[in-house]
Amino acid sequence: MRKGQTIISCEECRSRNSSLFNVLCGKQLAEVSQNKSCTIYKKGQILFHEGTRPLGVFCVNQGKIKVYKLGFDGKEQIVNIIGEGGLLGYKAMLAEEPYSVSAETLEDCTICFLSKPNFLQTLSDSSDLNKRLMKQLCHEYGVMNENLTNQAQRTVRERLAITLLKLKDTYGLDYHENGPVEINLTREDLANIVGTATETLIRLLHEFKEDKLISTKGRKITIDNPAGLMKTANVY
Repeated sequence: MRKGQTIISCEECRSRNSSLFNVLCGKQLAEVSQNKSCTIYKKGQILFHEGTRPLGVFCVNQGKIKVYKLGFDGKEQIVNIIGEGGLLGYKAMLAEEPYSVSAETLEDCTICFLSKPNFLQTLSDSSDLNKRLMKQLCHEYGVMNENLTNQAQRTVRERLAITLLKLKDTYGLDYHENGPVEINLTREDLANIVGTATETLIRLLHEFKEDKLISTKGRKITIDNPAGLMKTANVY
């Protein structure tokens, strides 16, 4: 086994229930487990760069990944945060196109990789996986349209409230025990998700704290009043 690699069986994977692979039968799951590799990534490592060719798919066993595009000014625009069970790289691979985004670890992660031939064979063998993948693609298309609408029609304050609510769900997948969900992102990354300047984001977070909507500890954010955030976001 090479340095940085580890062994995780799909049958015992902690994130399998939130993965697209949870629809596979025992035999299919065993084949995926046998053919994949698992690697431990440090915070800040790149999984793939925008413009490169996909060689397979990445499945997140543990940790968080930011998916982003670079603007003409070189600034990141974060389009998604992927948590446990998330699958990356399949859209570009199925379209036989280069990656349209880049992916970087936000924290130490354990990530499994399944090569293109093995993934396509699994897809061919499982009609259930085909259906789940189609459903996921349609969902992501709807989310993309919603995000475009939010950017065009909502204020920065509303966009921040919506983003915090979505991140609460994403980070909440990792909280298997009872307790408050902490969103652990740099202010710059959070500003890039919302689509605003870091200074504006910091000011709005301070206002949200004063309004008792959130609390912070260092860079970690806890949602104290989800209903209040929904009202701030004009989501009913």
